Amino acid sequence: MESRSSQNDPSAYLGSLMRAGQEATKHFDDALTAAMGVGKPASGGTSPVAVTANLQQLYWSPILDFWRGFLNGKPAPNAESPARGPRGDRRFKEEAWSQSPYYDLLKQSYLLNSKQLTDFVDQAQVDDRSKLQLRFYARQFIDAMSPANFPATNPEVIRTAIQTRSASLAAGMQNLIEDIHKGRITRVDESAFEIGRNLAVTPGTVVFENELIQLIQYMPQTAEVEKTPLLIVPPCINKYYLLDLGAGNSFVEYAVAQGHQVFLISWRSAVTETQYLNWDDYLNLGPLKAIDVVRDIAGVDRIHALGFCVGGTILSCAAGVLATRGEDKLTTVTLLTTMIDFADTGEIGLLIDRASVALREATIGSGGILPGKELAFTFGTLRANDLIWRYVVDSYMKGASADAFDLLYWDSDSVSLPGPMYCWYTRNTYLENKIKEPAATTQCGVRVDLSKAKIPLYLLASREDHIVPWQSAYRSKALIGKDPRFVLAASGHVAGVINPPARNKRSYWTQDDLNGDAADWLEKAEERPGSWWPDWDAWMKRHSTGTVPAPTRPGSAQYPAIEEAPGRYVKQKAN
Repeated sequence: MESRSSQNDPSAYLGSLMRAGQEATKHFDDALTAAMGVGKPASGGTSPVAVTANLQQLYWSPILDFWRGFLNGKPAPNAESPARGPRGDRRFKEEAWSQSPYYDLLKQSYLLNSKQLTDFVDQAQVDDRSKLQLRFYARQFIDAMSPANFPATNPEVIRTAIQTRSASLAAGMQNLIEDIHKGRITRVDESAFEIGRNLAVTPGTVVFENELIQLIQYMPQTAEVEKTPLLIVPPCINKYYLLDLGAGNSFVEYAVAQGHQVFLISWRSAVTETQYLNWDDYLNLGPLKAIDVVRDIAGVDRIHALGFCVGGTILSCAAGVLATRGEDKLTTVTLLTTMIDFADTGEIGLLIDRASVALREATIGSGGILPGKELAFTFGTLRANDLIWRYVVDSYMKGASADAFDLLYWDSDSVSLPGPMYCWYTRNTYLENKIKEPAATTQCGVRVDLSKAKIPLYLLASREDHIVPWQSAYRSKALIGKDPRFVLAASGHVAGVINPPARNKRSYWTQDDLNGDAADWLEKAEERPGSWWPDWDAWMKRHSTGTVPAPTRPGSAQYPAIEEAPGRYVKQKAN
């Protein structure tokens, strides 16, 4: 018989109910398996009912501890935080979330329910890809249902409304109305930036253009420059000025200062007249044409080429086309956070399946435009708390004005893509992973084999990259090029790449033995402080063909100057 104290203790009573329920569930599980004639689960296996019972126990134990402290007016031992949010979670930084019993109850209940759902998904008896998809969609639901995302359950929103006499709510409604008209969430003070004024300001000249690209030649800043010029191929799904954000924060500026002859492709956002461009057009009109123009202007047979993200994938395919044709036009290739092997694509690959690709092919595969804001929203869902819900709360509920942040301005300045190009890309990369296979794809009229491109290769990956997992970038060493150097930068997809040496921030890892897998490489790698940029520059100088006097004017007789950088294409808005 239970003691009187336990009968009067609500937490003990709930605990006894839980134990009774678990025992009944166990009996039901045993009876069910016996009735079906299947006996106990196979050795090492666990029945779904047993899994559920175990999850119930794990869920209710901290709940009971929390309620015991709540009802007694003090926390239970070791129960100050029965569940925690993800690392770096700023949603509950306001003191009221921990000081007020009401808000603490909301927070802890939400975190515990989130953990329960996450654990339930983790123990789902499905294949690996299905489990990853379940995790992704469960996280979207968990992020969306945070009490911080609702005005009535967010103490910061309520306090701000009281302090401003509801002016914050009125301002938030105005922000919401403006964003409805824009069709996207405003995350940055867009009036604080202007391309050509405080973004993309490295001096240069547009020396070539076609319907898809403008080619920029940057003004030398040294008396002599490398004889072999460098062509930069940025991602075509973003504006190029991520690599030229501003003075002191520009990879382009740095490369020019080190004496490189720098040329860069500026992609045009898809418009009606370019909606029929396909993958081959992106290769022919993009890097393949740019390589020939740069060779002509510099008066050389071969050039260095650097590709970033999707730009690296496009550059790799262009190098494969050249190698298959037997055309020796590249001295080195640098790939920054680039995937060639799409076996492990991280979370973004979970959003691309046969049904979604088939739908796109049916609607825009023969002509049409994939709007830039759709791509931007897709990438935003990968970090919804940071890139979506944070701005929903600050802008729409607290009426706050957006901050001036150059990276967010760039991230919001999206680029639209032609449907045929996008459909070929997603099918042959994320869906079927064909471009890494020798002769598995026909590009520009040839069966492309990337391994034929025997070019010195520099690979950079970012350790916390959520778009290009660094292990996938590492595998490129065996697919293209020769004598690869692999460098792993700290931080994520963008911050790992954009890290000027003068700021002396972050770190990177190097290691010359690339014979093992990614885990083996990292185990032996040496961490070095600061930016990876000087390491890349030193590698480029080891492949130098000498220096020549810096050109005094841009372009050539065949390719005269068209307009000053940054040019027209980068200023065109897709959204």
